[in-house]
Amino acid sequence: MRHIMSAFALLLWLPAAAAAERVAAPGHLALYATKGDFETVKEDVVIAITNRGLVIDHTSHVGDMLERTGKDLGTPKKIYGKAEALQFCSAAVSRRTMEADPVNILFCPYTIVIYTLPRDPKKVYVGYRRPQPAGPATSAALREVEELLDGVVKEALDLK
Repeated sequence: MRHIMSAFALLLWLPAAAAAERVAAPGHLALYATKGDFETVKEDVVIAITNRGLVIDHTSHVGDMLERTGKDLGTPKKIYGKAEALQFCSAAVSRRTMEADPVNILFCPYTIVIYTLPRDPKKVYVGYRRPQPAGPATSAALREVEELLDGVVKEALDLK
């Protein structure tokens, strides 16, 4: 009986663990989706950022802004259920990136977006812009930025 209960518990756990997936997106974007609650997924992203000793500098409430301004512009179509962008930076990673090429200041701060769509509020998307290197020295430095961003998202979504 104990083995049956253990197997049943494992079966209940598997769908939750496999719920997150990478979503097809243009090459300059990385996008993942998971089933869940927007606020819970957002909190998981916040924890994954702060686990690295980083601080969120700004939260942009993109969905609220579009909702508010859409009415003023006469285009009330609801684009998102909820949508926010978290901005943060890593002094160490940014320094190496900008030492490789000062123009890399354009990639700082880093941004991770979290959003839902009106037709499926329990499907939460999490993504970021993939830094596009301009040369060999920049490639290695920006790879570190992408590894940081992807690591945050994968930790938040419990992906390996």
